[in-house]
Amino acid sequence: MLLWIITAGVWLIDRALKAWIVSHLVLGKSVFVLPGVFHLTYILNAGAAFGMMAGHPGLLILLACLVLGGIFYIQRQWVPREPLPRIALGMISGGALGNLYDRITIGKVVDYLDFQIWPFIFNFADSMIVVGIAVIILCGYVKERHGREEYPEN
Repeated sequence: MLLWIITAGVWLIDRALKAWIVSHLVLGKSVFVLPGVFHLTYILNAGAAFGMMAGHPGLLILLACLVLGGIFYIQRQWVPREPLPRIALGMISGGALGNLYDRITIGKVVDYLDFQIWPFIFNFADSMIVVGIAVIILCGYVKERHGREEYPEN
């Protein structure tokens, strides 16, 4: 249940943020939040992370569907009972669902977070995917580091 709640929450926040960006900003233009540090820049990204695979929208949709299917399969089969890994999977699936929604409805992903020290513009969904993956890796590291037994099955 926790995975579904987090997935829905991330997706809803992502939709709300993207709707605000589309309705309040001009495509290709920036709003300076912290000049030289952080801007809101509305762009449409036809690719995946860092603009990779921009010419393959069908493949990107298929990959997102496979990731979502894999997450829902994993959470039913062997995800630990601890809440943190479930939260992380919810973050990843909510982010993947948010970007998948964009790809299906407009053919590209709305990006807007523009940190001037980072060469790429991204969005909330991307952030949730990255943070979720980091949490999963950290959980695995902690589990291995402390020599805990395998997580129990559900």
